[in-house]
Amino acid sequence: MPAKGESAAVAPSHAPDVLVVGGGIIGLGVAWRTAQRGLSVAVVDPRPGGGAAQVAAGMLAPVTELQYGEEPLLRLGMASNERYAAFAAELADATGLDTGYRRTGTLAVALDADDRAELRELHAFHGRLGLASEWLTGRECRRLEPMLAPGVRGGLHVAEDHQVDGRRLAAALVAACERAGVALHRAEAAELLVEDGRAAGVRLSTGERLTAGRTVLAAGSRSHLLPGLPDGVLPAVRPVKGQVLRLRMPTAHGPFLSRNVRAVVRGQHLYLVPRADGELVIGATTEELGHDTTVTAGGVYELLRDAHELVPGITELPLVETGAGLRPGSPDNAPLLGPTALDGLVAATGHYRNGVLLTPVTADLLAAYLADGELPPLASDFTPDRFTPKAAA
Repeated sequence: MPAKGESAAVAPSHAPDVLVVGGGIIGLGVAWRTAQRGLSVAVVDPRPGGGAAQVAAGMLAPVTELQYGEEPLLRLGMASNERYAAFAAELADATGLDTGYRRTGTLAVALDADDRAELRELHAFHGRLGLASEWLTGRECRRLEPMLAPGVRGGLHVAEDHQVDGRRLAAALVAACERAGVALHRAEAAELLVEDGRAAGVRLSTGERLTAGRTVLAAGSRSHLLPGLPDGVLPAVRPVKGQVLRLRMPTAHGPFLSRNVRAVVRGQHLYLVPRADGELVIGATTEELGHDTTVTAGGVYELLRDAHELVPGITELPLVETGAGLRPGSPDNAPLLGPTALDGLVAATGHYRNGVLLTPVTADLLAAYLADGELPPLASDFTPDRFTPKAAA
């Protein structure tokens, strides 16, 4: 049904109810959940399941990712984290594919006195918000993770921060969409079609026109660059590059690391995410370089240098892959969820560093809006119109 304030779509009878532009994990999640609501859905993407999820470490860490002033984003992230176990189980039931979801917890550690003081402040902030995080001494940190450097000064253990494998998640979502009857158009969206002041679908790079009742823009860091998108409908969604390394851990003598480990090293955030299959993901740099995805010697060096300072034995592990991806950052680094100023166009983009974490809740919120015409209250802080200047009273 049309959302409140929207006009009825004018589209051919064979057109889908919903067309999702972008087949990353956000777009696929929205498509899957929307199809489950009984709407007909199509997705446009040359490589469904590709994008940032192929590089992402997959930490589900709303508590240890928390920064001051991000309480609304915390609520959204906590709501999504609470849904993840059921979401992953449902995907596995629907497809037979494992998403790599693990309830491992996260350990954020300090390497010097300044880092320790900062983590202490963060722990106090967690306490004021009623979040479950436990302060540990350096010795207690090393008891949990014996491979940590002897100089670790303390840390925070957050048992409810978990992980998922972004690549496996993407593959499962592609399969789930196919099983749910979502049409996957493996082509570029070359232009947004706007007819009578309303989003009407897209023209593909092949020249084919795909019309739909409503169009969901979930194209990640390229969302605001879609030709045909009127000025002012979306703020700039900028690409933020992150370089990531994948190593192989030994498994013969117990786990090298057993949970997510985070730290700030020389002012740069670093994380290590161990997989059950022996893969260890190290990331990630933060680089404002446009749409460049070059893996650089400097990026690899910095990640290995900082990881070695945190876990000295890491330089003995085989390096099996390097990669770089683009996080879609909005002006306030929070997602854009819900209807835009253009009738018929709905946003699901700008998730920045939380795309994997926020996939379940974004899918649920957007599917509810598309099916019922009401945006759930949980999304109220993230509507695209928050960037629109308010008219003077």
